Amino acid sequence: MKIDETNLAIIKHLRDGRKSFKAIADDLSITENTVRARVNRLTETGVLDVTGLVDPAAIPGHRLVMVGIKLGTMDLVNKGEEFSRLKNVVSVCVVTGRYDLILTVLLNDDHDLLWFFTEEVSQVKDVQSAETFVVYKSHNLKVPYIL
Repeated sequence: MKIDETNLAIIKHLRDGRKSFKAIADDLSITENTVRARVNRLTETGVLDVTGLVDPAAIPGHRLVMVGIKLGTMDLVNKGEEFSRLKNVVSVCVVTGRYDLILTVLLNDDHDLLWFFTEEVSQVKDVQSAETFVVYKSHNLKVPYIL
């Protein structure tokens, strides 16, 4: 799908996911139907997802953890998809550098971290090592509430 200037402008307006299509249309001098059609197309193609996000630090007993994964295979995309299906995983990124994958994981409490590795990560083949980074304080980081 082509992302033109109008699509980008609509996406910027949807930073506030509650903003009405009419308000967006008025601001961009286009029709409300154009905004609706473009948002539908962006959503259908997977470019855009309008969702509520939370600050994990604001929810008592919740913790956000980043996990660096080193793999024993170069099948990074398929392994990334496999990790993305694990319970508590918010997102997976294939990256360059020291790790092959970076996972963002939302947990209920510190005990869930041990459970996550023993019950979830242990099921994935070709994991050479994993390093955790517990997020104690973040700025502008919000995630979908998946628990």
